[in-house]
Amino acid sequence: MIPKIIKFFIVAAVCMGVMAPSGWSGNKRIMTIRAAKVMAERAIVESIYGLKLKATEEVKDMIPASFEGSTETKTQAKIKGISYDDIVYDQEKDIAKVTASVALDTITNIDGKVMNLKNKVYKRVGFATSTPEMAGPIRALRAAELDAYKQLIKQIVGFTLESQTKVENYMLKSDLVKTKVLATLYLAEVTDYGWDKQNDAFVKMSLKVSEISEVLGEGIVDGGQVIEVEGQGAQEDDFSAVKKTEKKQ
Repeated sequence: MIPKIIKFFIVAAVCMGVMAPSGWSGNKRIMTIRAAKVMAERAIVESIYGLKLKATEEVKDMIPASFEGSTETKTQAKIKGISYDDIVYDQEKDIAKVTASVALDTITNIDGKVMNLKNKVYKRVGFATSTPEMAGPIRALRAAELDAYKQLIKQIVGFTLESQTKVENYMLKSDLVKTKVLATLYLAEVTDYGWDKQNDAFVKMSLKVSEISEVLGEGIVDGGQVIEVEGQGAQEDDFSAVKKTEKKQ
């Protein structure tokens, strides 16, 4: 026979299990959503206050597998008034999506210049996960985002190109092409994003030249009222395998 006190705890446990919500026992959902909010907050700061970007691309001897590219960014700002318009959590995949927005009158951007935003509303989306196996698409999207920033800077501010070629006895002996980007960018807007059939990510950005002409001053390449670019990012590093194969050959 089961003692009465044990019967009581069994019945109580069963009742609690029936009444408890599906996400009752853990904090994964809360932490994933909070992380997505932080990602959206960073996106807002990068869009409005700006970011410093440093990037290089290099190709040696006209061999595709010799391509090397790197991009680094940095931003910092004090901001308030952000609201979260849309919070979605996929419990099965453990991925959170948060849409953040903010409207500001004037700000001092990353270069220390005061900008009049006239209370324009800026919106950005942030994704996050607490499960490492699910992070691939989110990482690819961030890579595509930085690539888009780089493409905008190359079109608006410009970039430095270095080239060295050596020919001996009418034969190409060595060839090196390298581009460098070092600049700040602000007021870029994301117009679209997603993933293609190969699970590579893309981010489309646009920038109104008229909005930043007074801030950037001389040296702007006038590409029209709006400059649009598309950045790309990958989940898998299959390029490294190609490089290893060509080195063996």
